[in-house]
Amino acid sequence: MRSRYSAYALGEFDHVFRTWHPRTRPDDVTPSPVLTWTQLEVLAAEGDTVEFRAHFHTPAGDDVMHELSRFERRAGRWLYVDGDQLRSTHD
Repeated sequence: MRSRYSAYALGEFDHVFRTWHPRTRPDDVTPSPVLTWTQLEVLAAEGDTVEFRAHFHTPAGDDVMHELSRFERRAGRWLYVDGDQLRSTHD
């Protein structure tokens, strides 16, 4: 989870692409260019799930993505499968 957040924050989208399960990965993993990631909070990690808050800034202001993510281990590597958004401060 931390490596994927860092990759988003640094613009290293090839890492994001490689760590996304091919079954659920979109063709383009590039986020909006006006979005700046500012902080990651890992709230819980158990088995193949991670609950986190990822803070970000846009021209509209600050916001938080709160998600429960599911991962799958393939060939010794954890891959992001999908997640359920738990809340956002700007719905």
